[in-house]
Amino acid sequence: MARVLQINVKPRAGDEVGLPKHPRPEARLDLLGFEGDFNHYRHDQLHDEPESAVLLMPKETIEAIGRDGWPVRPGDLGENLTTEGIPYDSMGPGRRLRVGETVLEVTRACDPCTNLYQLPFVGPTKGPAFLKAMHGRRGWYAKVLRPGTVRVGDPIEPLEGPDRPTT
Repeated sequence: MARVLQINVKPRAGDEVGLPKHPRPEARLDLLGFEGDFNHYRHDQLHDEPESAVLLMPKETIEAIGRDGWPVRPGDLGENLTTEGIPYDSMGPGRRLRVGETVLEVTRACDPCTNLYQLPFVGPTKGPAFLKAMHGRRGWYAKVLRPGTVRVGDPIEPLEGPDRPTT
């Protein structure tokens, strides 16, 4: 069964980038993202667009990156939800997921960017190699169709048909 492995947020802290994010056992998710989470890229470049409210990353993808020699842990890549049991390639634009009380719709893949250089195991010297390693496996943005509270361990259920969101 697919589930939420970790919920990750990072409050606004000066000009810091939005990674790594820190785990929480639960968090409220509204149409613009998780309460207490701030991401400069999402705010400054995307102008808090709802289509980028949540970043999803499968644990299995993080493990594959680790097998490539990069010591990535859940939250390091700035993802809000680290999932377990959903293959990376099963996500894509239009894919809807019930996550605990919430409903999300995947909108697009997240592209690797130089903000990843801020990770302590990357830096400017290893940055280009890390961006290459992350190509095609950086995570998926999603918009929130139904707000609610998300908890670690909540089931993640793919929705085949349209879900009528209630707010």
